[in-house]
Amino acid sequence: MPEAAVIIPARFASTRFPGKPLALLGGKPIIIHAVEGASTSRLARRVIVATDDSRIYDAVTSAGFDAVMTANTHESGTDRVAEAAGQIPPYDIIVNVQGDEPFIRGELIDELIGILRINDSADIATPAVAIRDVNDLLDPNVVKVAMTENRQALYFSRAPIPYHRDLWSGKEFSLSAGAVCYRHVGIYAYRREALMAISRAPVSSLERIEKLEQLRALSLGYRIMVAETSESSIGVDTPDDLLKAEKWLNSYS
Repeated sequence: MPEAAVIIPARFASTRFPGKPLALLGGKPIIIHAVEGASTSRLARRVIVATDDSRIYDAVTSAGFDAVMTANTHESGTDRVAEAAGQIPPYDIIVNVQGDEPFIRGELIDELIGILRINDSADIATPAVAIRDVNDLLDPNVVKVAMTENRQALYFSRAPIPYHRDLWSGKEFSLSAGAVCYRHVGIYAYRREALMAISRAPVSSLERIEKLEQLRALSLGYRIMVAETSESSIGVDTPDDLLKAEKWLNSYS
């Protein structure tokens, strides 16, 4: 059975939110929330934080979790994960969980690992959530994914895809009645060889246009399978997102 590890990329110098991994959420750094959530996976043999900053490294290891230092020149989380994957034993499946996903569930990680274990033709697995609000469909910060009937990703975009003629022409139509639009959740389970090849490849033209690194994998011909989930995780990209996450955490505490 293919063995899996989770690698969580975390950098200090975020443009929109410097020091984000160490920002406190419920009195605890965001990155520690992410590690704790990922550690509830039953199928991942190891959870590691990959960072370029000693402050993040120290916070993670002081909390009793694994971390490795990586270069500070990486342009994407995927590249950082690939470097870290080269520093540890060669796990068959590498799950990239973003360090700004404090509410990640181990069950979701296990679902993605399971897809690669049972589907030999899949190179990558990633989740998506049905969009119920037209404002989310129009928001360029909400990444959308279009896929085939068997859940193979066709394209990712910041634009509203697929285009609903009934919705935009004013005809009777409701996303809440039966969504066929999905928001991509930026968590990936890679086959190790796919991860390494993607990280070595140059930025694709589509990736450069949309600023979405998963388009590099599609441009290279890798097959991405999508797991539909009802869980809508709250990612923290900005200080405002942190306030929303704090409210969400308080509502469940």
